[in-house]
Amino acid sequence: MAFDADQLSALAAVVHEGSFDAAARRLHVTPSAVSQRIKALEQQVGRVLVLRTRPCRPTEDGEVLVRLAGQVELLGRDAMGLLVPAPGGSRARPATRRLPVAVNDDSMSTWFPAAVADLPPDVLLDLRREDQDLSADLLRDGTVMAAVTADPRAVQGCRVRRLGAMRYLAVAAPERAERWFADGLGAEVFAAAPLLAFNREDGLQERFVASVVGRRTVTPRVHYVPSQSAFVGLVEAGLGWGMVPEVAAAERIAAGALVEIRAGRHLDVPLYWQHWALRTPTLDDLTERVVQAASAALRPVRRHGPPATAGREG
Repeated sequence: MAFDADQLSALAAVVHEGSFDAAARRLHVTPSAVSQRIKALEQQVGRVLVLRTRPCRPTEDGEVLVRLAGQVELLGRDAMGLLVPAPGGSRARPATRRLPVAVNDDSMSTWFPAAVADLPPDVLLDLRREDQDLSADLLRDGTVMAAVTADPRAVQGCRVRRLGAMRYLAVAAPERAERWFADGLGAEVFAAAPLLAFNREDGLQERFVASVVGRRTVTPRVHYVPSQSAFVGLVEAGLGWGMVPEVAAAERIAAGALVEIRAGRHLDVPLYWQHWALRTPTLDDLTERVVQAASAALRPVRRHGPPATAGREG
């Protein structure tokens, strides 16, 4: 079955923009033209592809074709860049290629910028800060072509590569650590000491407490801070203790601004790179950059023992 490129583009635009009107503005056509293209595509495949909600959402079948639309666009742009100029002519200016990628906040704030700092001038980055579950959804519906995630399970139509483990240290401001943990690291102490969590799905602090006291029944006092830079700053300011990436905590520990609550005790969260199961120069280059940057900053992933669960992906 051959698909019309304009119809696929209209479907992708509606899903990504959230409405027919916004899709029309993006494509520089009328909303009626967008509606007609999607209706024609739905008639061709014999099923509904997009739910007319606010915002519009793709059906399961629609997700397949939205992902196809993105792959066709990427292949086309890469093909244009590989065309050999005619005799006596000049090579056409490379088409701009946009790379939509989902990255968790801790990676975006630490090692990931090194992977994309010197992208080619014709490549435009579109980073989405998303958690693990939503990253998977964005891969399924074609919103992003790749994602850094803590989930090793491949989304349908994607490949997975192990990147390494992000190590987290339990840290606090020195004077706060001395005050809160003067009586040791028992369950009652952890219940009284305020802590910071990234969001309500952030289980790193709970895992650390369980590793120290041997159980998960401690009910602590929690501040929610959904920003990696603010999270570290507020731990340093003394608002509470928290699990901070080793790469972000090392300098502050060396300077005496932070101390480890339990030296030598840490948590390693494996990270993976999921991307469309598609071979193109653009996607291959991005993958190589990410793998190299991760290998320089992350710890090797343990190959034995029970897998660590994702603690923080927002």
